[in-house]
Amino acid sequence: MDTSPSVPRTEILDAQDCWDLLRSVSLGRLAVWSEDHPEIFPLTYLIDRQTVVFRTGTGTKLTAALRGAPVALEADGVDPRTNVAWSVVVKGPATAIDKGGSFLASSAHRLVPWESGSKDHFVRITPEAVTGRRFSVAPPHAWDISLDDATRSGLE
Repeated sequence: MDTSPSVPRTEILDAQDCWDLLRSVSLGRLAVWSEDHPEIFPLTYLIDRQTVVFRTGTGTKLTAALRGAPVALEADGVDPRTNVAWSVVVKGPATAIDKGGSFLASSAHRLVPWESGSKDHFVRITPEAVTGRRFSVAPPHAWDISLDDATRSGLE
């Protein structure tokens, strides 16, 4: 009889599932390269024709996103009823959005930031890669990493 704990499977999501999940939430994290180090910023976003749009003010996030290096946006969620979580990452270049006619025709102009203040810049991430995973969250008792007696005595 096998008494080993079952290992949860990770499901690799197809692109359509990734886009559906991205549309189901509005909060994500933007990873950019700023000068000589990575930076991560929480932000609100929306999906506009299989691109990601966010709104921001002048500052590090905007400068780094538009510098020319690819950016990454990560969003995730969990269904507390099923204990199933997901994570989706979008990678690609970010460009400033011109607020002309096509902007007003898109859903981007309806994007409202959570944080107050001047957020006059709209940025579009055009994906070069969209990847995602879905998995069962391990029960809380599995998070406890305890050392067995032999390992503990070796550290003392």
